[in-house]
Amino acid sequence: QVQLVESGGGLVQAGDPLRLSCTAYRRTIENYAMAWFRQGPGKEREFVATINDSGKTTYYADSVKGRFTISRDNARNTVHLQMNSLKPEDTAKYYCAARLDYGDTYSRIDEYVYWGQGTQVTVSS
Repeated sequence: QVQLVESGGGLVQAGDPLRLSCTAYRRTIENYAMAWFRQGPGKEREFVATINDSGKTTYYADSVKGRFTISRDNARNTVHLQMNSLKPEDTAKYYCAARLDYGDTYSRIDEYVYWGQGTQVTVSS
């Protein structure tokens, strides 16, 4: 079992940056594909970004491409989501997800096995 704990959420103004972190416990995540999803008020959970086990391959939703960057530090068992130029429509609860895999990235909710509890990001206009 992998336990994922997100942190770094908060209330920011439009245009501000914010960095989310996801720390894994109980297992090393060096052989796991990792991702961030989000769920806004009244909306379904949606894909944001994913990174493969080595960190060499990333993939982003069109809505965040060029503004968000996903990265990982396998030595610290942590994945980050750097969010720049935040917009009010980025307001959501952000979730970290993991699946055991070697090399690939995944963007569908049903492709991930382990999930964190989420961290709230609120962007005011």
